[in-house]
Amino acid sequence: MPTVRTLRDVTDLVGRGVAPYLRYSPGPDSDAAHPSTDHESGLLMPGVSINPLEAPGWWTLPLEDWVARRICQYLRELDEGAWPWLLSGRVVDVGPDNEPLLVDVEPVAWMDLALLDEARDHYRSRLEAGVATHQDKAQ
Repeated sequence: MPTVRTLRDVTDLVGRGVAPYLRYSPGPDSDAAHPSTDHESGLLMPGVSINPLEAPGWWTLPLEDWVARRICQYLRELDEGAWPWLLSGRVVDVGPDNEPLLVDVEPVAWMDLALLDEARDHYRSRLEAGVATHQDKAQ
């Protein structure tokens, strides 16, 4: 599987519909051998959990901003032995966190470590990374 090295490359793949999803895992071979499981219930899920990279309709900022944000949401998974890769496939259901579950997985590319640093820098410079969604009015 090839490796993408820049945020622009990922954004181009997403914009063309070639790689609309991101997954953090040991990789496609491992995923094929070990179905996704809901960790709390122990139930097998009907597909692999993924993160959509296509921006929703309300997003009016550049697609690159959205993609950087989505990449950064699960960087903690690197510490758990997972690695980010791009894929396409067919959504069949949702997982316990309302994440789409994908079947007919088509691996597209691995993401380079330098790309993750670039996405993190972009996210922090362009958006208010880490700002709470709601302010506690009772304080």
